Amino acid sequence: MKIKDDNLVGKAAKDNSFVQIKVSFFAKARDIIGLVDLSMEVSSDSTTQDCVNKLVANFPNLEEIHGCIALALNKEYTTESAIFKHNDELAIIPSRKGG
Repeated sequence: MKIKDDNLVGKAAKDNSFVQIKVSFFAKARDIIGLVDLSMEVSSDSTTQDCVNKLVANFPNLEEIHGCIALALNKEYTTESAIFKHNDELAIIPSRKGG
């Protein structure tokens, strides 16, 4: 599945600068989405939080675990303010208690 990010605005979106990323889902997130991973095209100034918000908008049932997930960018835990680069991989990892 591929999701194009048309809703995020900013400098990169205005000049059509996008990056391709892969999002992988684990545990409860995988159960909710029904996919192991998907590709997304996001503006080059998008944060991991922007991506999570876009995923929740596209998969509303993710809201039930939204507050209790960890994010990993390229196999290292990260913050919600990390900025994507081309071919980055974001992992959505629910906590054991919440997901």
